Amino acid sequence: MSVILATAGQDDKIRFWEAPSGICSRILRYADSQVNCLEITPDKQYLAAGGNPHIRLFEINNSSNQNPILTLEGHTGNVTSLGFQRNGRYLYSGSEDGTVKLWDLRSPTFSRSFDSRGAVNSVALHPSQAEIISGDQNGSVKIWDLGSAKCINDIVPDAQSSSTSSEGRVSIQSVDVSADARTLVAANNHAEVFVWNPSDATKKTQQSNEPLRPLAKFRAHPLGAYLLHARISPDCRHLVTTSSDKTVRLWDTSTWQLTQTLSQHSKWVWDAVFSADSSYLVTASSDRTARLWNLRTGTPVRHYTDHDYAVTCVALNDSST
Repeated sequence: MSVILATAGQDDKIRFWEAPSGICSRILRYADSQVNCLEITPDKQYLAAGGNPHIRLFEINNSSNQNPILTLEGHTGNVTSLGFQRNGRYLYSGSEDGTVKLWDLRSPTFSRSFDSRGAVNSVALHPSQAEIISGDQNGSVKIWDLGSAKCINDIVPDAQSSSTSSEGRVSIQSVDVSADARTLVAANNHAEVFVWNPSDATKKTQQSNEPLRPLAKFRAHPLGAYLLHARISPDCRHLVTTSSDKTVRLWDTSTWQLTQTLSQHSKWVWDAVFSADSSYLVTASSDRTARLWNLRTGTPVRHYTDHDYAVTCVALNDSST
């Protein structure tokens, strides 16, 4: 079983790592921009990197080719978040240009574009593959139906923090849906986390005046800290949050109680990704390192330390399928 681990950030380079040894095995240059987000195709053949404003796909298993095999043009601002549909043929992305786009990788242009009317910070695909969830800087969580190409719900969580948008709302920094489709999470940049049942969110339409109330709501990091990323584990049992307070926190999704705090980074922690079995976590930080954590012990087992500037994104695919 091969393990693909890649990191990137503000030094315009993508690094591939031998995960067990911590040795950097390959470096790709991402011209013209920092790298904001990374994702590996389910079949481990390609790596997608989002920058400003391009998305570029690189071959993983052909180390002699340093150039992208495909550049996706269409966004006009920073690409902040991206992912692949289950079969790897389609890519979805969100951008500060205010759009969510769907791409057929057989074509360099997008096949669908949704206007979020606010800079998009995060996108996630529902396990049904039929809806995309987006979170934007206007404090809105939107559900986009891929069949009808319409927004079927627009949720504005009742944040307690002071507003960060012109509309008096707090920016949504991160959204995710659990693999069992039972949990939808949105986290704002003031570290408030909101939890819904996705079936409630997708059934609800814009015509209803009744606000969709969260099943749970909690503050994941101290007042004054920024939440930077939130992700649900593949086994659906934990939520990870990363923050400007230099910590990574793990939450039990059955109780929403804090179970672990990982605190060995020395600067902001921008990103985190679980291993396929949910027992390991890789984090990326402004301290120019990425770290591999054993979640059974809560200790870092490997450091990846070759970057020149902040490491802002990480991708991992160690699945056996």
